[in-house]
Amino acid sequence: MTGGPTDPGFADLGFARPDTDREARSGLPEVVYGPGKSPDQVAAVVATLLAANTGPVLVTRVEPGTAREVLAAVPGGHHDPDARLLVWRPAAPLGFRLAVVSAGTSDGPVAAEAGAVATAVGLTVDAVADVGVAGLHRLLAVRGRIESAHAVVCIAGMEGALPSVVAGLVSRPVIAVPTSVGYGAALEGVTALLAMLTSCAAGVTVVNIDSGFGAAMAARRLAGAVARGADR
Repeated sequence: MTGGPTDPGFADLGFARPDTDREARSGLPEVVYGPGKSPDQVAAVVATLLAANTGPVLVTRVEPGTAREVLAAVPGGHHDPDARLLVWRPAAPLGFRLAVVSAGTSDGPVAAEAGAVATAVGLTVDAVADVGVAGLHRLLAVRGRIESAHAVVCIAGMEGALPSVVAGLVSRPVIAVPTSVGYGAALEGVTALLAMLTSCAAGVTVVNIDSGFGAAMAARRLAGAVARGADR
């Protein structure tokens, strides 16, 4: 059955059916994945979500040229070129602190995405860069800073060891992000992914390769759970 434009819960744009009810169900509007969509398509979906919801509207993995066209069509947004993220109506801070900890400078683009998405959905981000396990003293020097956060997003490529070490040093939830950084046997992030999935540090959560977005949204769910608990 084909849905019409007035059907509850979604809008039928012909090429897409934006989920206008997602904010009511999960607390945040649908997030738009940019690749594979034309600027006109992105703009139409964004305009629909802005009209149907009150929270932040995000488009991920957006290159500068596309971002310029979309912002011209739908004013009021902001493009973060490092994070490749478009944001309208960023959320007010929730009082939830997130440490975004990355192993090396090459992991920067994934860390930038995680930090920008987390900020856009209301988390307060402390970015801790270049503390990979090859120089463990660098990580130990910021251990207290990481422990002071409510949760940690930990980003690493190569052998993917950093999340295990961090989870063994601090009591906070650790969300691990494998990156595609590394030489041949790193297998474009598969080695780091498998290492994180088999971590000997109990309770490490793992998201997909290079998914700074996924990690930030997992942290946002934690923040939402904390907020609901505080309201009881």
